[in-house]
Amino acid sequence: MHASHFAVRLSHVPIVLALSATAGGATTLIRQGLDQLTIGSETIVQATVLDIHSYWNADHHFILTDVRVRPSRILKGDPSGDVICTIMGGSVGDVTTLIVGGADLAPGSEYMLFLAHADLPGAPNRLTIRDHSQGVFEIVGGRAFSQAIGEPLLPDARGTTDVPGSVDGLDLDELIGQVRSHSNR
Repeated sequence: MHASHFAVRLSHVPIVLALSATAGGATTLIRQGLDQLTIGSETIVQATVLDIHSYWNADHHFILTDVRVRPSRILKGDPSGDVICTIMGGSVGDVTTLIVGGADLAPGSEYMLFLAHADLPGAPNRLTIRDHSQGVFEIVGGRAFSQAIGEPLLPDARGTTDVPGSVDGLDLDELIGQVRSHSNR
């Protein structure tokens, strides 16, 4: 079984999670700091998710999800109007593709998103979230929490493995200030 063909019925999720480390290879993420996320992103927005749409890729081998967001603040880039980014995984009918360590976005929720173009399975040059869950900070009560909390990150060049803000998150204004500072370098 090829990893790109790895789609399962939702009722079999526990089996898939147990097999994913051997059959498809585990997701391995090297820790990215705000400096690396900012420098490597074309677009950084604070935005609310309007809607999501999952579908099969062109080869019908992998499920992708388009996420439409409305920016309330643009920290990098120059998007006009709503932004659509594509992430790997999603559900079509009774088939679900899960990405361990992937971004998890919900309509109505607010996030800071770090976006760049990349080739996805069967979908070249798509605007997507950088470094999976590391490129998503959920905004709750004036604080921003990395979705990579709890992910087993490999150490960065400085030996750091904890996400920016750790489990306490970052004050939203502090996150914005750091991103702007890194953008100006």
